[in-house]
Amino acid sequence: MLFRRPWRKPVDALATTIVHMRVWPLDLDLNRHVTNGRYFTLADIGRMDYVLRSGAFRVALRNKAVPIVGDTWGKFRRELKLFEAFEIHTRMLGWDDKWSFMEHRFVSKGRVVGVVVMRGLFRSAKGTVPPDEYARELGLAEQSPPMPAWLTDWSQSCNDMSRELREEEGQPARRPQTVE
Repeated sequence: MLFRRPWRKPVDALATTIVHMRVWPLDLDLNRHVTNGRYFTLADIGRMDYVLRSGAFRVALRNKAVPIVGDTWGKFRRELKLFEAFEIHTRMLGWDDKWSFMEHRFVSKGRVVGVVVMRGLFRSAKGTVPPDEYARELGLAEQSPPMPAWLTDWSQSCNDMSRELREEEGQPARRPQTVE
C-alpha cells in the first residue's frame, strides 16, 4: 500500500476512500466464507489507505504521534465467498474530546455485507493529540460533524466497560476456589 501511495489521489479528510479487494483462501473459515475476525484486519487496510490519502499520516509525523485503536465493533450482514470481489469504503464519522470514529463498509455487488466501526486516537510523547487540533491540522472545522446516536451510545458503552475493568483491577485479586 505504501508503494501505491504516489499513484493514489489525495482526498479531503471527510471524504470516503474506496479500496478494491478480493476474497482469498486464507480469508476463509470452515464455513467457506470470510471469517469474522478477518474483517477487522481488512479494515486496517482501508484505514491505512484513508490515513495516507487524507494527510492524517503527515499530521501524525509532525506531531510525532502514533495511531492507537481503542475499540472496534463489527456488524456482519451477508457472507463474502471465495474469490468474490468487494470494496472497503472508509470514512471519518466524527470525533469527541478524546476519540476519532471511523467506519469501514464492506460492499459487494452494491450491497453492504458488513461494517466495522473503530474509535481511535493519536498519542505522542506529550499525550493524546486532541482530535479537534488534529482536525484543524487536516483543514477541517474543529467541531465534529453530528454523530449518530448509536455511535455515541456505543462509545459510552466502551467508556463504561473501561471504567468497570479499572475498578476490577483495583480490587484485590480473587483466589480461585479449589475443591478438596
